[in-house]
Amino acid sequence: MNDTFLQACRGERTAYTPVWFMRQAGRYLPQYQKVRGQVSFLELCKTPELATEVTLQPVDLFGFDAAILFSDILIPMEAMRLSLEFHEGRGPIFADPVRSQKAVDDLVVPVPEEAVPFVLETIRLLRRELRVPLIGFAGAPFTLATYLIEGGSSKVFLNTKKMMFREPRLYHNLMAKITACTSAYLQAQARAGAQALQLFDSWVGILAPCDYEEFALPYVRSIITDLRATTDVPIIYFANNGATLTRMTTTVGADVLGFDWRLPIGEAAARSGRHAVQGNLDPLALFLPKERLEERIHAMLTDARDARGYIFNLGHGILPETPPEQVRIAVEAVHRFSGKP
Repeated sequence: MNDTFLQACRGERTAYTPVWFMRQAGRYLPQYQKVRGQVSFLELCKTPELATEVTLQPVDLFGFDAAILFSDILIPMEAMRLSLEFHEGRGPIFADPVRSQKAVDDLVVPVPEEAVPFVLETIRLLRRELRVPLIGFAGAPFTLATYLIEGGSSKVFLNTKKMMFREPRLYHNLMAKITACTSAYLQAQARAGAQALQLFDSWVGILAPCDYEEFALPYVRSIITDLRATTDVPIIYFANNGATLTRMTTTVGADVLGFDWRLPIGEAAARSGRHAVQGNLDPLALFLPKERLEERIHAMLTDARDARGYIFNLGHGILPETPPEQVRIAVEAVHRFSGKP
């Protein structure tokens, strides 16, 4: 197996810089669209053979150094007895937002092997097929809470912050349940064979540092503490738009910190100290002409030269409109400039 990605996660010297992209299995690929045309998004997530197929597609096509499980961060939230739907153009919808103590009390903390067996079976199928490491993942508690409280996506997160500030006990009760669910879910992924785990905190950048410290950080730490007690797989924490939070994200206990494009990768590495770093090409930079894209990638690799460990990635998920050939150019450039044999 090519374990360059895992070596970088552990801060070890690597022969070249490993690369994978968030959302690398997805709508930008015609091969994915062909599979997706047969089933709904949720059906795709819940059908191990199909989820395995789309997970493998970008690795086979572009030579990524890691695969990430095809699923969605809200799958375990549905298993807490919530009604989840995905609507084209609107994204995920929870018809009954969680905004009362009764709604929190009605949530269950599911046993992953019983509630989401399809996720674990997908992991087992992938481990038999892959020649690169498999990354499992979950949403971090604050990000998941925003979907449950808002009932879906939001621009201002009014209901979430109102609950935090006006009903903190209710908020913390909800976070405790989400955290217990997420911790069990990630532990089950590791048992099933995931070789690294990433926590996506997609919306945590909306918080002031003092609010992050009170309302989000303790729950991330709790999950990682649980994982440390049960598995030795590398853990990645990605706090999107979190440049102002780095002083605290370095304390969560992760092996790798992921960064968006708003902070130069060299500065991110300097702030991260003993941590490996992952990131952080602007996803829209994939629309640059070939020469300029390659120049930017070369500059990033140079900037990250002093990192304890470096994994090249985007600063957020790849966009559906991205031409696949641009992905090939980027992956080949990372490998070529970093000296892949």
